[in-house]
Amino acid sequence: MKQLIRTSVLICAFSLLFPAMLPAQPAAAPQQAASQASGPVTFAPNENLVLDNIPPVPMDIVEKARRYREFRGATLLSWHPTKREVLISTRFGSVNQVHQVAMPMGARTQMTFLADRATGASYQPKQGKYFIFGHDVGGGEWYQLSRYDLATGDITLLTDGKSRNGGGSWTHDGGKIAYTSTRRNRKDTDIYLMDPADPKTDKLLMQVEGGGWGPSDWSWDGKQLLVGEYVSANESYIWMVDAATGNKKLLTPKTGEKVVYGGPEWAHDGKGFYATTDKDGEFQRL
Repeated sequence: MKQLIRTSVLICAFSLLFPAMLPAQPAAAPQQAASQASGPVTFAPNENLVLDNIPPVPMDIVEKARRYREFRGATLLSWHPTKREVLISTRFGSVNQVHQVAMPMGARTQMTFLADRATGASYQPKQGKYFIFGHDVGGGEWYQLSRYDLATGDITLLTDGKSRNGGGSWTHDGGKIAYTSTRRNRKDTDIYLMDPADPKTDKLLMQVEGGGWGPSDWSWDGKQLLVGEYVSANESYIWMVDAATGNKKLLTPKTGEKVVYGGPEWAHDGKGFYATTDKDGEFQRL
C-alpha cells in the first residue's frame, strides 16, 4: 500500500514538472461529440465558428464530401525529349516543388527541396541532360533561374540572385535560352540570352521599357525570336527580334485599337507564326 502511494505521488509530481512528456489525451472527434446528443449524428464545427440559420449537417454527408476535399493537385511542367517521363509541380510540404514521374503510372520523385516554391521547369530539348527551373527567393517574388543536372543532382544558379527573372524560352536545338531580367535597373524586363550549360555565356540581347516584355518562341533556325509586349489585359503586341543584333520589328501594328495577342509560336516552315487574338471579335481565337 505504501509503495502504491509513493508511486502515485511520484506520477503526480512528474506530471506537474514535465507535462509535455506525458501522452496527450486525444481530443474528441466532431462526430464523437455530436453522437453524445440525442437524434441523428451530425457534424459539430469548431466552437469558434458561429453558425446562424445553418441546419445540422449529417455526418454521412461529411464523409461522402471528404473525398473531394482531401486531395493534392499536380501540374504538368515538361515532357522529357527522349523518354516517357515528365516533370510535375506538386506540394507535399509548405510550397510547391519539382517532381519527376519516370514512367506511366509511376511514383513521383521529388527533385527540388527549396525553402521557397519552384515556379516552373523545362527539360533541355533534344538531349534532356538537365532541366531549367524557376524559384522564388525569400517569398519576395524576386524569381531566379537554376539548372538541375539529372546525372548528379547538382543545382547551379544561373541568374544573379537579386533581380527578378522569368521566361526561359529554349532554342529548338536546346543550345540556349532567352529570358527576362530586371538586373539593369530593377524595373524593366530586358531580354537576355544564355547557354544554360555555361552561365558565363549570358549576354544582354535587348533593352526595353516596361515590365510586360517576354520571349515566346524561337524560329526553327534559331535566328529570330518572337517576343510579346504586354500592356494590359486588353492590349498587347508581338515583335520579331534578331537574335544576333537585338533589332526588333513590330508584327502586330499599333492602329489605336486595343487588341490582345497571345502565345505566338513559329510555323515549321518559318514563313509565319500562330497566335491567339481578340481582333475583330469579343473572344480570343487562333
